[in-house]
Amino acid sequence: MSQGFTSQMARNIFYGGTVFFVLLFAALVFHTETKIPERSKSGDITPAVVRGKHLWETRNCIGCHTLLGEGAYFAPELGNVYQRRGPDFIKGWIKAMPTHTPGRRQMPQFNFTEAQLDDLVEFLRWTNGINTEKWPPNIEG
Repeated sequence: MSQGFTSQMARNIFYGGTVFFVLLFAALVFHTETKIPERSKSGDITPAVVRGKHLWETRNCIGCHTLLGEGAYFAPELGNVYQRRGPDFIKGWIKAMPTHTPGRRQMPQFNFTEAQLDDLVEFLRWTNGINTEKWPPNIEG
């Protein structure tokens, strides 16, 4: 009656476990793929958001700032700056740089046009709308 652990039993456990975890992995991938568009607000991407992202990338903003936790930590997190400060503050801040205040880190002056500032603010507004599950945990980034 007690035959012990046979190679056939080990093979069945291996194949059964493999099938179980492959199906579990497939279910998790499917679930994630259905939730990403809802969380990312990809349907809200406008031409202004695309132009703002292009400015973000070509001016290497991520070289100093973080956006949704990605990037450098030299300057503040900007994933929720639209909520924290609003569009007028963002535009005014970018226009006023650098302030030449001693002892402070300064942004370079990019000489953006009003249209470019509007596009960048639209990009930051869109990123603010992404469901990040309450990241960053501190409202100030």
